Amino acid sequence: MFEYLTGVYNITPTPFQPDGALDEPSLRRLTKFTRGTGVDGMTILGVLGEADKLTESERDRVTAIVIETAGAGFPICVGTTHAGTDGCIAYSRRAQELGAKAVMVAPPKLARTNDAALERHYLAVAAAVEIPVVVQDFPPAVGGITMSVELIARLAAATPRLSFLKLEDEPAPMKVTQILAASKDVKIFGGLGGMMFLEELRHGAIGTMTGFAFPEILVDIYRRFTAGDLNGATEVFYQFLPIIRFENQPRINLALRKHIYQLRGVISHSRVRSPFTPVDADTLADLDDILARLDLLAAHPK
Repeated sequence: MFEYLTGVYNITPTPFQPDGALDEPSLRRLTKFTRGTGVDGMTILGVLGEADKLTESERDRVTAIVIETAGAGFPICVGTTHAGTDGCIAYSRRAQELGAKAVMVAPPKLARTNDAALERHYLAVAAAVEIPVVVQDFPPAVGGITMSVELIARLAAATPRLSFLKLEDEPAPMKVTQILAASKDVKIFGGLGGMMFLEELRHGAIGTMTGFAFPEILVDIYRRFTAGDLNGATEVFYQFLPIIRFENQPRINLALRKHIYQLRGVISHSRVRSPFTPVDADTLADLDDILARLDLLAAHPK
């Protein structure tokens, strides 16, 4: 069931014009480019997509453009996280109406971790839609709320729509092992910019759902690994680990990714909506050095 939800799902940013308005031509170009890298699907309107800085009409517009541009048969997962259960249900139903094949939901921020409240939230959202609800376990994004192994297992046992997990609670590979020991129902995507992708696969992850401006590299690693070429997957991972590591720096990872997509000619502007942490000239020089040493822009053309 939901066999399409596996492999490499690239989480894409939302392009803006210099004045902050949606850049629809760049969004279409980014969608075509991402599909062309060989990924298995795309995820939009996550943290990387600046979903919390979009109006509801902009959310609809981004979703509609991506689904239309990607074309029939190419699965799009839409972030529908909301502070309230009713709002999350409304976002999720709307994503389904627009053609999304899955939604991604981070836990609502609570005063403290409360498994019972989180379970009620996810069960209500899953009951309101007919598509999978990818559970996002990413404590830094929700005030440090951690999802217990037991809760994740109970959600997956309750319905197949809650069997998919985007795991970003570090150390992620160890938690992959713990979850799969507790439940064979959970299907785990890695994240964290791909920083632990190889180890996540080794521990039993079904793929990764993450942002990275060179998604074809993650595709290459995944294809080699699933074909049984562990040495080849390891070599590719180690070769490009410097850019994976550098790009995923906290607070500036979004700005760096947009800058790289602009360098690749995929989006016209690297504009990030305020508030955000700008990248200084020295950091961009460090990035240029890595890109040159790995010959990335030449080896992975526009």
